[in-house]
Amino acid sequence: MNYDQLMQVDLAKLEAAVTDWKRVAGDVERLGGEARGGLKAKADGARWEGVNAGVTRGFVDKTVKEFGDLHTEAQSVSGVLDDACAELKGLQQQAKSLTEDAQANGFTVSSGKDGGVVIAERVCSVERSRRVADLMRWFADTLTGVVVHANEIDAAAVRSLRGAHGGDPNNAGHGVYTSLDQDMLPRALKLAALGGGADEQQQKELRRLWQSLGPESRSRLWTDHKDDLLAAGLLTPQVKRVAADKGAGRFGTESPGASDYWKLLQARGMSNAGDFLGMPDAARHMDHYLRGTGTPLDLDVDRMLTDDANLRAAAAAARANERDQWRRQALDAFEASGGKPVALPVETLGVGYKHSEGADQNWYLAVGRAMTNTTGVVTAVPGPDGKPQVAIDYQVNVWDRYNWDAGKFTPIGPTSVTDDDMARFHTVGLAREFDMRGSSSVQQYDLDSGGPGPAPADPGRDGTRTDLGRNGDAR
Repeated sequence: MNYDQLMQVDLAKLEAAVTDWKRVAGDVERLGGEARGGLKAKADGARWEGVNAGVTRGFVDKTVKEFGDLHTEAQSVSGVLDDACAELKGLQQQAKSLTEDAQANGFTVSSGKDGGVVIAERVCSVERSRRVADLMRWFADTLTGVVVHANEIDAAAVRSLRGAHGGDPNNAGHGVYTSLDQDMLPRALKLAALGGGADEQQQKELRRLWQSLGPESRSRLWTDHKDDLLAAGLLTPQVKRVAADKGAGRFGTESPGASDYWKLLQARGMSNAGDFLGMPDAARHMDHYLRGTGTPLDLDVDRMLTDDANLRAAAAAARANERDQWRRQALDAFEASGGKPVALPVETLGVGYKHSEGADQNWYLAVGRAMTNTTGVVTAVPGPDGKPQVAIDYQVNVWDRYNWDAGKFTPIGPTSVTDDDMARFHTVGLAREFDMRGSSSVQQYDLDSGGPGPAPADPGRDGTRTDLGRNGDAR
């Protein structure tokens, strides 16, 4: 199944098949009941002996068993088709929504090779901004993931139907399937056991399986492999993480002049002044910019939350807006499971925020404005009295692109380099913009309490540019 097929497939036919198989399951159950209560009851109660009696009783017992097996198989087929139909309808709607969003951003969407999705600009631009490039890549990756997911659901449904049928047209009743979970959970358990050793493709497949599993199966997976799932990146944000603006433009499109080199020396002085003035992250990020590698830089979100009230407020507000809905969804799933443990994936929308410009300008100069959201797992488990206890394990995510805005002036130490000068370094190839991303430690919050969330996790290390374990190549 490619992108075009997913967009165009008529799932109404699959819905009709689900309805038909539910009716078949009901009819077979009724016939089986009649066979047990009528034919078998009379055969068992008859007072007659001999070869004919033995053969007849054996035939009746086998017939009644076949009705039971046929009912089990019909229920399995009905459950598998129903689950597959719901999954495919959701994925088709997701693909259509993403396509509309991509088109609204000026892109065209089409099928590519090997199940991929191709995103192109409707009107080709002479100079494609980083934000446009980021959007194109995000739409392509996300839509491709949806198509892959649809194919995985289709394959799981085929395997489940074969398992329920058994391949013998004369012998009904084999594997019992209430949904696709019986097929997908073993694969998810195997991938989860890899933990941090899972490669990128395995991590993506695990996240797709996690989304498709039912609440009870997710709870089992979460309970057995919580640390492994977190190490495999289960809470990686799925929202758009793209540059908030177009930045300074294309890298190295002009040649630097003597004035640029002189200002570059002053900019390096600004970086050193940042360390001296107690702004290690501002200094580290400027160092990375001036090194010109353009490679992504990890953000220490635990320390950002500890240091900056604006980020704490933005993250807390996002959780507070969703708290009641998350709790209600968990309680509904708990009730539907008959009081068994359940787990639900949750994610807030990305929201913009601005770091404080007060006395401690470290994060304001290091990041400025950024985007944040929260990803997590809401669980509902029976308490000592059998009533559900609802909690969330969550992490705060932050992302941005390091660039300089024209028309501003940011004094750092005794320098005269302006934001326009800093932006020009990218244009003339003396520095390079880069992505910044990070996630906090995972914390747990009792959704039944109604109180404030937990304090940020202890950030631990000191955060200077000599902290090699955190800074990567930005030193």
